[in-house]
Amino acid sequence: MRPVRVITGRAAPLDRSDVDTDQIIPASWLKRVERTGFGQGLFSEWRDQRDFVLNRPEHAGANILVAGPNFGTGSSREHAVWALQDYGFEAVISARFGDIFRNNCTKSGLLPAQVEAADAEALMRAVTEAPDLEVTIDVERLRVEVPAAGLAFSFSLDPFTQHRFLEGLDDIGLTLRHEEAITAYERSRPGWLPSLGQSYA
Repeated sequence: MRPVRVITGRAAPLDRSDVDTDQIIPASWLKRVERTGFGQGLFSEWRDQRDFVLNRPEHAGANILVAGPNFGTGSSREHAVWALQDYGFEAVISARFGDIFRNNCTKSGLLPAQVEAADAEALMRAVTEAPDLEVTIDVERLRVEVPAAGLAFSFSLDPFTQHRFLEGLDDIGLTLRHEEAITAYERSRPGWLPSLGQSYA
């Protein structure tokens, strides 16, 4: 996982509540063995609708998803997170997330920024009315800011998860540099498993 300190970009508004992981990535896509390519299946049942938000040219290239409350409920499939990332999203902002989905986000480096319901609604309105607005998510300050719309508010992230995003640590405390070193060593010595306490600096 790479360090994530500030995410800046445009946001796509998904004004739907209780979106579950099966709606994010349908079960038919779970047969794939690769971790990439899931972006094509993201919200695939809705993307047949001409006016669906991801089909609108004004939201092309958005790297932040503003979602309705209770986003990511349902099954524990990690593929939902992979699909969002493969499509190009770096963060999801919502008033509430499914617990397992949120945990899967933090393992993969997709930022789940949970905000107050009123703030989520204000942001949803703002980016719907003005798709070109620049949204900034500051992980260190735990702030979401949209200066052109006069919006600035806090989001919640537990301290350990915040530290992991800032430092680029995975869920067992390794950095990308450690992971690359482990992978290289494993490839040179088939069958060898590193102990978690060993240093690779």
